[in-house]
Amino acid sequence: MSTSPIYWPLAQGHHSPQAHADLPAGSYEREMGRDGFAGPACHFHHAHPPTGWTAIDGELRPRAFDFNLLSASDTCPWSAPLLLGNRQLAIRQWRAGQPTPLVRDADGDLLLFVHAGAGTLFCDWGRLDYRDGDYLLLPRGALWRLEPATPGPMLLIEAIDGRYDLPDRGLLGRHALFDAACLRTPVIDDAFLAQQGDTPTAVRVKRFDRVSTLRYPFNPLDSIGWHGDLCAFALNWRDIRPVMSHRYHLPPTVHATFFAPGFMISTFVPRPLESDPGALKLPFFHSNDDYDEFIFYHAGEFMSRDHIYPGMATLHPTGLPHGPHPKAFATAAAGTRAFTDEVAVMVDSRKPLLVAPLPDGVEWTAYADSWKG
Repeated sequence: MSTSPIYWPLAQGHHSPQAHADLPAGSYEREMGRDGFAGPACHFHHAHPPTGWTAIDGELRPRAFDFNLLSASDTCPWSAPLLLGNRQLAIRQWRAGQPTPLVRDADGDLLLFVHAGAGTLFCDWGRLDYRDGDYLLLPRGALWRLEPATPGPMLLIEAIDGRYDLPDRGLLGRHALFDAACLRTPVIDDAFLAQQGDTPTAVRVKRFDRVSTLRYPFNPLDSIGWHGDLCAFALNWRDIRPVMSHRYHLPPTVHATFFAPGFMISTFVPRPLESDPGALKLPFFHSNDDYDEFIFYHAGEFMSRDHIYPGMATLHPTGLPHGPHPKAFATAAAGTRAFTDEVAVMVDSRKPLLVAPLPDGVEWTAYADSWKG
């Protein structure tokens, strides 16, 4: 069992003895931290909201995007345009509307988040049904295709030259948030065997973001069995049971779902809000000092944002404090809500996330001004 040394924090002026609770009257707490809420931190108590700017001059600013306005993608996932990324991470949106070709990603593990739609995944391990809200994890080198029953958009989150792992739950135990028994794995059944045969088949392989095509006189998705501890799987957000505290607003990292080199993915799911009168009931103001934060909004009403709807996304880069919008802050302070119904996917990237050129209208350019009230 890991341990932590006792530390004695310094303090000055009017401050609360506990982070995120019982703040000095009229103050706004801001956490300045390292290592994504896991390292040294300082909690400042400000007389004004840290996001109370009147203007931002320059390129560094919070950004928001409406991915609902993106045009439909091709049947091949490798045709989906890049939205954001860096050397360790690529985020795309793809819409599978009809049976797709066989593909293989030779650049890294691939995670699909199904925003809408349903269908069947065929891969080396067999057949797996999917639905909205599923994460589909496909290990690097996996051969796969989709047969959508209901079309819909999905995020493609690629761990470039890396692999996805599950977080260490530490003292919570390895069954916290979701038990491994909740992971759904493919099966080799009659439907999977029936799609095999001597039909000439092409496989589109992506390597260094270039696509090569392998042509076979048969369907190479012809496994008759397998064994091992490497497997594609699905996890639905509805099977995630969030960690909660009625007296303390926990940092977003407790909702971690997957880790990959250079970034982590967390899932926000519905939960009761904090009930202690002195506890913050929404995300606290904090500075992005080590990680860029990307959030995709899947369902519900996001408790700390105004005018953000399912299918939209935000990017808060390193160097800017961020936190709840004024209206959301006032609603939380009034204590009129006891539950949050939001579902969102958060990607925290250690290296800067660069935004690719997007079609006109997809970016909400006035997002940085939305904190003016």
